[in-house]
Amino acid sequence: MFRVGSAHAAVASCILITGASGELGGALARCYSRDGVRLSLWGRDLGRLAAIADACRALGAIVETRSLDIEDVAAAVAAAVEEDTAAPFDLVLLVSGLGDTRPTGEQVEPAELVARLGTVNFTAPAAMGAALAGRMASRRRGALVFIGSAAAFHALPFAAAYSGTKAGLARFADALRLNVRPYGVSVTLVSPGFIDTEAGRQTHDGRAFAMAPDLVAKRIEQAVRRKQAHLILPWPFVLLRAFDRLLPAVLRDRLLLSLTPPG
Repeated sequence: MFRVGSAHAAVASCILITGASGELGGALARCYSRDGVRLSLWGRDLGRLAAIADACRALGAIVETRSLDIEDVAAAVAAAVEEDTAAPFDLVLLVSGLGDTRPTGEQVEPAELVARLGTVNFTAPAAMGAALAGRMASRRRGALVFIGSAAAFHALPFAAAYSGTKAGLARFADALRLNVRPYGVSVTLVSPGFIDTEAGRQTHDGRAFAMAPDLVAKRIEQAVRRKQAHLILPWPFVLLRAFDRLLPAVLRDRLLLSLTPPG
């Protein structure tokens, strides 16, 4: 479904948010909603996407929605380019992603899971980011945001696909940032720890340092305005990243293995 909102208001900025039917994507959509802002919201959950779109319209935004599975990378890139041609994006927030761990009773993550996370967490956002960054560079303006994970800093044996794909996205975002910076385009990588979502609460109650999606969205908005290269939040995960780097490899391996549930 591609729904076009009212176009009578003057457009101050045009923003694409993928994963907008999720809690963080929805929070970002609301955070950026104001008079004159045009939002293109992509999501898989049509009911949640429609509700978030209505909330954004109530805040004054002009809203379009699209239901598209980004596992079809070619279709996702084509749709993004089509929309950017019709109304050039000033800001793109690539929020879509999947989190998963090794299934109970399995010794290694299934190949199908690794392939799926590779597509959704790395290939699709990287391809979309590259396509849109090139178009922004030709316009000499624009900003891109990639939502990574603090898990990218650690070799998690029980979540090799998740931590690995987020690590790949982090390196890609940093390289792309350097590539397009001379053309007036900024790239921000966001590496959150635990976000207080409904799905997270169902699997892990009372996660330490979990942040509300609305607060995370506000911090991201501030980082984008500052053209910040990398946002890690909450602050304890900055220390955990430094600890992982400084710890001797033998001790680090023992620590990570001690966190690993039995297969």
